[in-house]
Amino acid sequence: MVKLIFKEDNLSMKDRTFGIIKPDAVSKNLIGAVLKRIEDEGLKIVAMKMIRMTKAQAKGFYKVHEGKPFYESVTDFMSSGPCVVMVLEGDDAVKKYRAIMGATNYKEAKEGTIRHIYATDIEKNIVHGSDSRENAEFEIGYFFNALEMKGD
Repeated sequence: MVKLIFKEDNLSMKDRTFGIIKPDAVSKNLIGAVLKRIEDEGLKIVAMKMIRMTKAQAKGFYKVHEGKPFYESVTDFMSSGPCVVMVLEGDDAVKKYRAIMGATNYKEAKEGTIRHIYATDIEKNIVHGSDSRENAEFEIGYFFNALEMKGD
């Protein structure tokens, strides 16, 4: 498991979070638009790669949701095509990235968020982001090792 890096910088906390540009965004050629938005909002991409999850890998990643009604459909979707996984760094990265993404249900997402602009379905909602530092640590470690992340 990869440990998050926390740095004190003039009393602000820099941390890392995990994000996925989902298969629907990749198939719509939205990778660049999503990355530009992330960088324009001040988050730094410290690791990134395109992958195609197997069904088993998707089930492992979404294990926390096992038994829920959407578990099979979300793991089918996430293994249906390539996606981009990434580690983002910045001040209060988890909270900041979640604000950039917008609500899980794109119909409830604030105007100007990634999901409000691009999503068409509650499940096919363009991006995923960690919802806590603890989950970010697990999710980063699921897809990346320490050698794959850019350090300062």
